[in-house]
Parts: sequence; C-alpha cells; structure tokens
Amino acid sequence: MPYVLIIHEVADYPTWKSIFDNAANIRKAAGEQRYQLLKYDDDANNIVHFSQWSSLANARQFFESPELVEIRKQAGVKAPEFIYLDELETGVL
Repeated sequence: MPYVLIIHEVADYPTWKSIFDNAANIRKAAGEQRYQLLKYDDDANNIVHFSQWSSLANARQFFESPELVEIRKQAGVKAPEFIYLDELETGVL
C-alpha cells in the first residue's frame, strides 16, 4: 500500500481545516483513499496528515501540482515535509 506522511505547521488550524475539508473531492479524485489527521500534543497548529493513496505517482502528481501549491498558500501552510512510503507490513498486537 502506498502512503504519504505530511508534517507541516499551519498559521491557524480552523482556517486550514476548512480549506482541507473543502478539498476532499479533489483529493479523492487524485487518488487519496483514506486519511488521518494528528496534531502535536502541545501545539494544535503543528499537523501530521497521514494518508493512503491509489499510487505514489498519483500522490506526487497531486501534492506537486500548481493548484495544490496555491491551496497550501491560502491555507497558511508553512514548509510542508512530504514523505512517500510503501507499506512493508501491518500487524495487530
């Protein structure tokens, strides 16, 4: 399974979340299948977005698109770090 881990600071979480939610349809059309949002325990404006994708090529194309660069600017995203991952193993303990 292909995954993307994004770590970024946002200027204002409620503003970012509204724009994130409004982009659900374009994320789905690009190949995002499911996601989790996490925050640092001591800072609600430091966000971790972990998502499963149809392919890493689709994810890269989406996250590097000019359209998404503009959306990130509007959302107040500061210096996102993108980590593209392939699953090795899943387990339950």
